[in-house]
Amino acid sequence: MNLARLAKRFGQAISPVRISVSDVSEILGEPAENANRMSSPWVVPAPSSASDHMLDLEFVERTDVGRVREHNEDSLGYASPATPAKVRTHGWLFVLADGVGGQEKGEVASKTAVESMVAGFHSAKDGESHSAVLQRLVQQANTRVFESAITGGRTTAGMATTIVACALRYDRVAVAHVGDSRCYLIRNGKAAQITRDHTIASEQVRLGFVTAQEAAEGETNHILSRSLGTELVANVDTNDHQIFPGDVLLLCSDGLHGVVDSVEMAAICGQDQDLHLAAEKLVALANDRGGSDNISVQLIRIRGVERMGMYRGRPYKLY
Repeated sequence: MNLARLAKRFGQAISPVRISVSDVSEILGEPAENANRMSSPWVVPAPSSASDHMLDLEFVERTDVGRVREHNEDSLGYASPATPAKVRTHGWLFVLADGVGGQEKGEVASKTAVESMVAGFHSAKDGESHSAVLQRLVQQANTRVFESAITGGRTTAGMATTIVACALRYDRVAVAHVGDSRCYLIRNGKAAQITRDHTIASEQVRLGFVTAQEAAEGETNHILSRSLGTELVANVDTNDHQIFPGDVLLLCSDGLHGVVDSVEMAAICGQDQDLHLAAEKLVALANDRGGSDNISVQLIRIRGVERMGMYRGRPYKLY
């Protein structure tokens, strides 16, 4: 039975419907279909032979030791598609980790986690669900960090890391995280945090024990309730969102979001801003406000998407 007969039978028109599992679109609003496509000197697009209708993006990443710490325990990484076919079968991965442990080699933990994520993403099965991929890769990274902490002796005992990762394909982004490194979605001049901090203070707010202001001013504000490498199995949060041309994804460690709020992030990373300059401004602002921690940020601007729907786990193109 074709669509026309179905429509006549049920007395209504049948057309593709866009569905998002999050309320980010309600917060930020959906942009117009003809949003401007931006460019910058730091463009890293999909392969040049790709169709104009494929996922197209640019990004920049920046990390800084700050003004207090002696060394940088943050790590950054990404996996890019090598061919136009890989844009559809794999897409892009971005990952940021903030090492925990100080002299106990937090930088080893973060680097181990990032390298594990990137290598695993390259070897993922074609077309595998990004939510499933991220769950598996974060668990593998947790195992790598956990085993490294055990086998490294005293120098690595107790090391751990936070992690936030996003995978992009078609017109969707999947996000996974453990700890208090964050991902924001910036759209129409507003920034929405699409991760939830895994800290004692955040859990207290969620349970209604304290207010958000009390938590921000309390001593448990930076005490992690979850991290990568401290347990044999990690408790990973994942979510999925629709993306539009002009959207900017911002991944960062607490060295940035602890002193720069979402309103400032949105203003600095607006559509007309060069991403390289925006990253420099964010790091400079965090340093101007004390630079008490390592500062890391990844900015990803969506320049074009391929609109897709899903039917029984298989993608189909929307027109």
